[in-house]
Amino acid sequence: MRRLATALVGALVLGTTAAGAATIDVRITGSGFSPRSLTINFGDSVLWRNADRTTHQIVADNGSFASPILQPGQTYRFTFRTAGRFPYHDALKVGNRGVIAVKGPPPSLTLGATAPIVVYGSSVVLGGAVSSHKAGETVNLVAQQYGSAVSGLGTVQTGANGAFSFTVTPAIFTAYQASWSGATSAQISVQVKPKLSLLPLGRRFIARVGAARSMAGHLVYLQRRSPFAQWVTVRKLTLGPQSGRIFSIPRRRGRGIDVYRVYLTVNQAGPGYLDSASGTQKVPRRARR
Repeated sequence: MRRLATALVGALVLGTTAAGAATIDVRITGSGFSPRSLTINFGDSVLWRNADRTTHQIVADNGSFASPILQPGQTYRFTFRTAGRFPYHDALKVGNRGVIAVKGPPPSLTLGATAPIVVYGSSVVLGGAVSSHKAGETVNLVAQQYGSAVSGLGTVQTGANGAFSFTVTPAIFTAYQASWSGATSAQISVQVKPKLSLLPLGRRFIARVGAARSMAGHLVYLQRRSPFAQWVTVRKLTLGPQSGRIFSIPRRRGRGIDVYRVYLTVNQAGPGYLDSASGTQKVPRRARR
């Protein structure tokens, strides 16, 4: 299974860019602007073209844009990245006025996760922000576990700057998605490693696997770290009914300490899980006689 990494940006506040932005032409003539009134979408541009025989200059009433003096045939372009109403005038010909009405961007939201891979039983925080940047907005979350249908996960209210967060504990590979005000986020995924443990049990050891389904009959591999820091498999262990196995580690002769772990391959973990490894245990060697 390919690993999907998705990073969560703290306090996700959406930047807005327009998709499929358009450019609308406005002609400047001796009698004024044509068209005089224009409604455009957020992110669109307006291109003023001097179609007159004399000079003109476009200036927004609020100062948000201003062209240089335009000679006949010259143009001026401005991209509107703020919604609202923008009256403007010709600074060189009193009485020539126009207005641009800019519609706001469509609703959108982001979604990310604090970690793309977790160990079974561990939690991860989903988070994002809505494009309105407002608190008190309701965001709906859905989840789809590996091999299952999409199901509702819950709702969350946005806080400051329209940000939200929601803690989940995925039991198996799970995809998540958020929706708000008719907008849907990109889908993100969190992958899961089974939880492997290797613990002493008297003079023996116990290996155990934690997952959403039984691992009885699956294999884990007892591995020893070599002097070159490589993991060498020394024994295959078949898990019992409780997804565990009690076994002995023969002590090798000589000086020093051997380091062991148990390892579960992705094939033995099964669909919806990644490979996994336990923590290590140190086993002293038996002194030579």
